[in-house]
Amino acid sequence: MPSFKAALSKLFAKYVAKRIHKWSSKPIETQQKVFENLISEAEHTAFGKDHNFSSISSFEAFQNNVPIRDYEDLKPYVERVVAGEKDVLWKGKPTYFAKTSGTTSGAKYIPITKESMPTHVEAARNAILMYIHETGNSKFVDGKMIFLQGSPILEEKNGIKLGRLSGIVAHFVPKYLQKNRMPSLETNCIEDWETKVDAIVEETINEDMTIISGIPSWVQMYFEKLIEKSGKPVGDLFKNFNLFIFGGVNYEPYRAKFENLIGRKVDSIELYPASEGFFAFQDKQDEKGMLLQLNSGIFYEFVEAEHFFEDNPKRITIADVKLGVNYVMIISTSAGLWAYNIGDTIQFTSLKPYRVIVSGRIKHFISAFGEHVIGKEVEQALKEATENTSISVNEFTVAPQINPEEGLPYHEWFIEFENEPENEAELIEALEHSLKQQNSYYLDLIVGKVLRPLKITKIKKDGFQTYMKSIGKLGGQNKIPRLSNDRKIADQLLQLNLTK
Repeated sequence: MPSFKAALSKLFAKYVAKRIHKWSSKPIETQQKVFENLISEAEHTAFGKDHNFSSISSFEAFQNNVPIRDYEDLKPYVERVVAGEKDVLWKGKPTYFAKTSGTTSGAKYIPITKESMPTHVEAARNAILMYIHETGNSKFVDGKMIFLQGSPILEEKNGIKLGRLSGIVAHFVPKYLQKNRMPSLETNCIEDWETKVDAIVEETINEDMTIISGIPSWVQMYFEKLIEKSGKPVGDLFKNFNLFIFGGVNYEPYRAKFENLIGRKVDSIELYPASEGFFAFQDKQDEKGMLLQLNSGIFYEFVEAEHFFEDNPKRITIADVKLGVNYVMIISTSAGLWAYNIGDTIQFTSLKPYRVIVSGRIKHFISAFGEHVIGKEVEQALKEATENTSISVNEFTVAPQINPEEGLPYHEWFIEFENEPENEAELIEALEHSLKQQNSYYLDLIVGKVLRPLKITKIKKDGFQTYMKSIGKLGGQNKIPRLSNDRKIADQLLQLNLTK
């Protein structure tokens, strides 16, 4: 017999599914309402006055008045908010700052307001409820659940609390889930990642874990430590574990490895959360892509990635997007971000309703020779090349080698294998075949003898963890870029002697 909580969750899931269908079936109307509300609410802010919000009544007028900005461009306004000024980017003051470590700007302070905070919590909750509604599986709500996340300890700056987004969200776990949630607050507050994972293993190893959530690379570390301590596959240790929730990276490169660690298949839900907003979640088990959150106080614009660095690239709304095109996603939000470039590239997999996949980062690509290879392409190549083989990959990144000691330039793949290929030449050939099929520029450069085929450089076991530790980014929401247009990461891997 299902518990009262499990039965209730099914009723609630049905109600939420109806509400989601209501706005997702009227996408353009939904976004228009969000747009009008954002402009109206921020009309009397410093930003609104500087950008003539009182005269903006159309998307075209918004474009003419509000240029695309990244964090550096918005920083003068953010600094005023951080200093304690109110009514700058959004009415009043933010409730929190999500503090992130920017690569070029040092620490970034992303505002979270009383209007935007609930959208983060609701989207995470709704992802689980949509899974319950679709599958009818709700037994897991009675078991223990874990989210591998940053510390919930918050600092304070001029009366505004600040911390990592995952740490802030930890304060909003619904009461009905708090008894089920792990690890303990004490363990969650441990800053050192390796110490924290060891403590989580101790706390959870004898519990009935049903949901496990986090970035795949760090969940993998948790699983490996569980197996090391118990001598059992994770699926035997946690017999009722049947749902893995993840975000931040593509799960496909990890899927085979995870099924091996667990010892069986488990359902998964993909999320697309960020400090700037919770953009999408997987609403169907059998559909590719995640449902774009059009009713969450976020107005979306899109710029074709290949034109993004032009002087005045064309900005479009969801009304004009096409399937399979690589877009840079631009957002305006109820946290006071305006025509803001979060740096992600996405592609639409469905337009009824609007579903997306994250294809990479606008700064994470290789185009040293005009090939413009993106993250999605290298991940797809590795998936295709290792399918139906015994090859298993823990982690990888790709960089261009522009000045080799001899021969033509090439792309260098740094791969940490769990199970190495018996025939490396065959793996290279399969990777090459997939890349050339996906990317005509790459094909032309290989055929035209501008590039030679890629080279694989093997990384020692846990080499990428050692690298992340060396730059102070082990654990939490940090992840390895799939590819870079320079050799900063490649050179560091070589300097640290992490290659085989």
